[in-house]
Amino acid sequence: METHQKDLSYFRLRLQELLTTSFPEKTYDVKFIAQRSSWASNAYEGAFRAGNPVSQCDHIADYVLFEGLYFSRFDTVFQVVCNEFDTTMADEELRPFALKMLPVCDPVFTNYKLEDDFAYSSEFDLLYTELTGTIAIWIEENGLQ
Repeated sequence: METHQKDLSYFRLRLQELLTTSFPEKTYDVKFIAQRSSWASNAYEGAFRAGNPVSQCDHIADYVLFEGLYFSRFDTVFQVVCNEFDTTMADEELRPFALKMLPVCDPVFTNYKLEDDFAYSSEFDLLYTELTGTIAIWIEENGLQ
């Protein structure tokens, strides 16, 4: 039997896990994490008190907790690094290199309207190609150090 009670730490941990994995630039944004976790906890509790089934309460809380966090710049850069440059470095170097490339690639992202479903849009291929070129030029100019 699933309990309805989910405390703030549950939502905080779920959000921190996502941020660590896909939004490393937000990992240490304590205010953002506290605010989102609180909102999600309140949304869950409100939905439960309104008589919604637990699965619906979870859905509502997740919507609040992860709003605007479905398209990840880092995941996209990491995908490009893994797909296009994996033969130039060892597997354990891919994530650290992608982290290093994130600020290098930031200007490319400004040309696109990055909404939650952007990865499924026709513009995603253009972004992917631009990121590949940006990273290739950076490697050409700086090497892989």
